[in-house]
Amino acid sequence: MIESPLALVATIAGVVVLALWLERRRVPGLWKLGATLLAIAIGGVLSNTGLVPAASPIYQAITGAVTDLAIVWLLLAVNLADLRKAGGAMLVAFGIAVAGTALGAFAGAFLFGNAVGDETWKLAGALTGTYSGGSLNFTAVSRAVDMSDALFVGATAADNVVTGLWLAACVVLPRWIGRYYPAPASSEAVTPGSATDHSSQDSSPDDDESAHPLFADASVSTHQVAILVAAGFAIVIASRAVAAITPGINPVLWLTTLALVAGHVMPSGAKRGALQLGNLALLFFFVVIGIYSRIAEVLAVGVQVLFYAFFVVAVHGVLLFLAGRFLRVDIGTLCVASQASVGGPGSALAVAVAGGWRSLILPGILVGLLGYALGTYAGMGIAGALRGFGF
Repeated sequence: MIESPLALVATIAGVVVLALWLERRRVPGLWKLGATLLAIAIGGVLSNTGLVPAASPIYQAITGAVTDLAIVWLLLAVNLADLRKAGGAMLVAFGIAVAGTALGAFAGAFLFGNAVGDETWKLAGALTGTYSGGSLNFTAVSRAVDMSDALFVGATAADNVVTGLWLAACVVLPRWIGRYYPAPASSEAVTPGSATDHSSQDSSPDDDESAHPLFADASVSTHQVAILVAAGFAIVIASRAVAAITPGINPVLWLTTLALVAGHVMPSGAKRGALQLGNLALLFFFVVIGIYSRIAEVLAVGVQVLFYAFFVVAVHGVLLFLAGRFLRVDIGTLCVASQASVGGPGSALAVAVAGGWRSLILPGILVGLLGYALGTYAGMGIAGALRGFGF
């Protein structure tokens, strides 16, 4: 087993390189999944085969400080004017997504209540919370309802598995059903048959890579990288300091606000390379998400917990994409809004970047933060309602 901190960091970095290589070289059967999903999948293989430990301070550092830096760097590359392109549609899509989550959790309690037992109402609340804004809400609701340790561990693993699979779905769905929806507003979106569509087997691996957010060339000097690193750490530290004196406001809100302000104050030359650094840090985060997805922990509390989580996301997805088709919302907005709900701002970022929809990055972040604010309340509401029904 790889246990030393240095070896773990090297392993995670190696997984990121492998995931990027598999997509860039278009390995048959794998590259269309995208580097994000490949990073999660390979991390899951390493964890479930026992090659890496289930917990490590390295993982905590990546899901904490490294992920904060990823958010900062990606937001430095964002233009606030993009909100005018996708603000209203994104809010509508996100609202439908949260409603689908709540409906799925409520209905699922009647289907899986006998299998899960006396803590069904607690699990329903936690699943509503996590699929309305991400894992932050899962933890908050679970603690609020005093969920048992065994169910908490198993449900966390199930949540990671389902979140990873739904992330994969949102990456590939535009290629499968995109023709039934309006095209995203961003000119960088990949459409079948376009110059950036790599579905042709005759295309060269280096064709049009400048259009791909993970492989585009960026001329960056050592000085510029140093500025980005220093700015990233300064913004993270400043956001935590401000959050300490304003406990009523989520720290991520301060992180986002300060990053956006810095991005509009810094000269454009100083921000060059921010997107590349943010993408790299985000891929490290998704490798760890894969490592946290341990099947043994799901089986310890019963596969019904996993099925319940699948059911909630399935109802969420069906309602969102059917409503989106009726309302003529573009496929990019639907996918990003779904991930903002199910996985939080980080997942929304990943889908927007993977799809090349830079105009959807900031709207996805904002509704993801909205999910942080609303998810706990939604989870507690569903838990209370189901407890009143005797679950």
